[in-house]
Amino acid sequence: MFATLSDRLAAIFQRLRSRGKLTESDVSEVLREVRVALLEADVNLKVAEDFIASIRERAVGAEVTESLTPAQAVIKIVHDGLMELMGGRLAPVRFAPSGPTAIMLVGLQGSGKTTLAAKLALHWKEQGRRPLLVACDVYRPAAIEQLQVLGAQIAVPVWTSPQDRPLQQPEAIARAAMAEARAVGYGAVILDTAGRLQIDEPLMLELERIKAAVAPLETLLVVDAMTGQEAVNVATEFDRRLDLTGMALTKLDGDSRGGAALSIRAVTGKPVKFIGVGEKVSALEPFHPDRLASRILGMGDVLTLIEKSQKLYDEDQAKTLARKIRRQDFGLQDFLDQMRQIRRMGTLGELMKMIPGMRKLAAGQRIEEKDLARVEAIICSMTPQERANPDVLNGSRRKRIATGSGTQVQDVNRLVKQFNESKKLMRSLGRMRGLPRIPIP
Repeated sequence: MFATLSDRLAAIFQRLRSRGKLTESDVSEVLREVRVALLEADVNLKVAEDFIASIRERAVGAEVTESLTPAQAVIKIVHDGLMELMGGRLAPVRFAPSGPTAIMLVGLQGSGKTTLAAKLALHWKEQGRRPLLVACDVYRPAAIEQLQVLGAQIAVPVWTSPQDRPLQQPEAIARAAMAEARAVGYGAVILDTAGRLQIDEPLMLELERIKAAVAPLETLLVVDAMTGQEAVNVATEFDRRLDLTGMALTKLDGDSRGGAALSIRAVTGKPVKFIGVGEKVSALEPFHPDRLASRILGMGDVLTLIEKSQKLYDEDQAKTLARKIRRQDFGLQDFLDQMRQIRRMGTLGELMKMIPGMRKLAAGQRIEEKDLARVEAIICSMTPQERANPDVLNGSRRKRIATGSGTQVQDVNRLVKQFNESKKLMRSLGRMRGLPRIPIP
């Protein structure tokens, strides 16, 4: 999402690196360009002006003008300013010390509330809380069915209006769901409400009645990050009517300019608590302002990358893999398993952007997911014997594999060649002195 803003800021800071010490006029010139970059990214005008004013005072001080590395000093100041602009630190969701906690999701129609409800349910389920999804949208066609399908995917129950009372009011559904949560022992009750325009008075009154009925500890506004400047107006009105406790930004993996994400916290004063970074139910991240600021400035986000890998890390599988590498028994099936595990963390392009210094490479070398799918298809078309020992692949076998995977024989040859080169590299590394030995349990 922040590609345009990141590229503009990177160009500005690159010019700074070619200079020696900076004068006050140099800093002013840089800040003017940063202001233009923010406005081009659709950041609210007042927010952009306040941001520039806040960092100007620090940027024209001795910290920068007397620094031996002024470019780094300015980058740090802008990084800290962006971090403060977005809230400064992680704002976790609050939970009641005992009994169920109601979390109410509100927002415009099409903002992604229903999908986000399922993402939150999965997130808290993995933390050991027992979530319950509640279908309070009785107006949108198939809204309840969509929530039930998502709930089934992640094995989380969905509370709906009883069959004998299909026209039950949303506040009554929410109240009954809370009673069920207390009786059964659910920890997080996630209310998926109907989408509406903030000027829709009857539906806004309905939200107020739902809130009064269940007294949610968290009222989160779900905002489509691709909405642009209108997101600020939406957030302001919803906050006035419902006293929001926070926000969740969806579709942050989209191609909008990202101004809403930078503006909405500054205008409302309410923290962003979660961001949706993909269509999968697992594509949800707690909002870390410092990490997003680093991503915007092209500094990577190693902490999020580590958390993603730890979440999917299988210790037994890793030990088995280490043993096979040491014994030079690493086959194409092992390669396929590792590739699938990496793909579960996200696209390779997304992962590369989290590594410091790799953002330009990720943009310059477009890594197509279809290429990985082609590799997977080729390996899946092999027999277990062929995967374990690619040396048995003669011409006829390779032709059969290419036909079965819908690829060309050249594609099969390329994969086998790359795999053999990888094995040679691992074998040579294993013989190098001074390298730590891979432990075999």
